[in-house]
Amino acid sequence: MRLNSIVLDATPDALMKAVVDRYLKSGDFNGLQLHTSSEPDLIEVAKRLVADQKLEVMVSEVDYPNPHIRPWPSRRTIESQIESLDGLADAADSVVAYPTPSALQGVRVPARLKGHPFGAAMAKGRGTLELAYFSFDVLEPYRNDPRYLFRYWDFGVDMSIGDEAYLDDTELDRDKVSLSHLGFAYDLSDYDRTDVNTRILRRVAAFYGDLAKLTPEHQQRWKSYQVDDNGLEPHPAWWMTQMGHWADGIGPFEHLFVELENLNTLWTGAFGAALFKHTDRPQDFGWLLRPSQREWDEFIVQLDKVVSDNIRHDGLDAAGAPRKDKDDQNLGTLSRLAALLGNNGIDAAVVKDLMQPLREIRQARQKPAHVLRTNVTDKTFVHRQVALLESLNDALKELARWMSTHPKNREWKAKFEPDTYYRM
Repeated sequence: MRLNSIVLDATPDALMKAVVDRYLKSGDFNGLQLHTSSEPDLIEVAKRLVADQKLEVMVSEVDYPNPHIRPWPSRRTIESQIESLDGLADAADSVVAYPTPSALQGVRVPARLKGHPFGAAMAKGRGTLELAYFSFDVLEPYRNDPRYLFRYWDFGVDMSIGDEAYLDDTELDRDKVSLSHLGFAYDLSDYDRTDVNTRILRRVAAFYGDLAKLTPEHQQRWKSYQVDDNGLEPHPAWWMTQMGHWADGIGPFEHLFVELENLNTLWTGAFGAALFKHTDRPQDFGWLLRPSQREWDEFIVQLDKVVSDNIRHDGLDAAGAPRKDKDDQNLGTLSRLAALLGNNGIDAAVVKDLMQPLREIRQARQKPAHVLRTNVTDKTFVHRQVALLESLNDALKELARWMSTHPKNREWKAKFEPDTYYRM
């Protein structure tokens, strides 16, 4: 009997060997396709092997759009998989067979996967889209290495070797790696939203199929940072995008730049000039990779540049914000903004609340500039970053709400109103 150019007998041993050989030798751990024209004897053998939990089958209509990769061990019952085989003759698509993880336990890992821990895990039955979790500082060398392009998202990151380094023959091939589908997950077992001294543990989630494509040196490095899943789940917004859906919301960094754009539009509508110089997110602006004093200080500097340093004096001039105080002293941008709010009838206590996050960022930025700092580790920095971004976004959103009441902005509507704002 010929199947996929393989001649085999319709026996359990022959079919198992064909499926395992296809899986281990294909390069991408593909399954063996059973065609709609497969002979009944072969299908009966396949059904017995599924019943014995030695084979599992994937079909595009039920399991995953591309059944030629196994995203995860089958989530269907044995009965459901056998039904797919029973209906194969009348199906519009083929069924793809894979060895189960239990059937692969006694199979020798191919020699080409020596030193490839994640490749070896795939050879033992891990699914392409199963997740491994890592401590967050696994990303640090890629962010700090100029050879790599490193881009933050609120729920994940992309990192890849740059074109110049990739084409450079003097660069080691072992470092020419990329991972473009990295997500975040959280351990919130010690987290109390009302107490910034409680701990948030952020983890990196990566697909086994992507990890298996890394060079052995980088696979071994990632393996050394791997952590137990301990009930971890990938961030829901990231997972939605990986499964081909639109995320149902945005995170705090995207929220920040949405509010900056809203304020620029509203300020221009009311006063004919923008409030902020720019509203584009810097590529390396994101979550702390390590809960250290140095990381915190660098984040604060960036955040202050995005907000306070980003305010245009010309924009404040157009709104009529005073340039000097009652003692004829020059005012900074934050003081000018606060004076503008007070001069337009906003209660002093409300002005203080609105300005507090911006002043907190400015004060925190000034500390490392004037004091010698010890680069200590403090796991509360992660929580403090989440809390600071939340209070800042709330203040900017309230400022935008106030600006939307200006007579010239009464027809204004926000361009983007997500269903959910994720705090982290």
